[in-house]
Amino acid sequence: MQGLMNILGGVTSVYMILIFIRIMLTWFSGANFGRAYKLLSDVTDPYLDWFHRFPFLRVANLDLSPIAALALLSVVNNVFLTLGRYGRITLGVILAMLISAVWSAASFILSFFIIVLALRFIAYLANRDVYHGFWRIVDMISQPVLYRINRMVFGKRLVRYVPGIVSALGVLAVLRVGLELLVRFGLKLLVQLPF
Repeated sequence: MQGLMNILGGVTSVYMILIFIRIMLTWFSGANFGRAYKLLSDVTDPYLDWFHRFPFLRVANLDLSPIAALALLSVVNNVFLTLGRYGRITLGVILAMLISAVWSAASFILSFFIIVLALRFIAYLANRDVYHGFWRIVDMISQPVLYRINRMVFGKRLVRYVPGIVSALGVLAVLRVGLELLVRFGLKLLVQLPF
């Protein structure tokens, strides 16, 4: 059973990478990626289209269905890998799987926002065209997170754009690493439970 779970974990990991590539390629509208793109679309679109059915995953012009699709796949992947690692089911392993699944989704979201803010920061430093459709999407995703984090860090003081992005990236990175360490410690304790 452990071998099968490890194989399923590997397959879902590869599928997550394919879906992430597919999502990133949609940001470059008008580009022709050829047959490889068609094959990638054929493999990933049925899964992604299933999430497009849910209207609550669309907020204004922002479509959150790809994020939800990746988050669910990340949770399933984590369950496979946990079963592959421990090969047994105890209360501790079940609790560890639940916590691991929740953390998998949360860490994906944190990592996603870190990447989006880092892209925005690099684009700002490189003086990229901020009116291009891609950067407007990035801004639409990053601005609410940037605003909330800067309100927590700086209160009501006005903050310039670069220090705001740097502080938000720092907060998200520290939060991501700190929670990762805490979750790993908790999981080690839970899987050692004999019942």
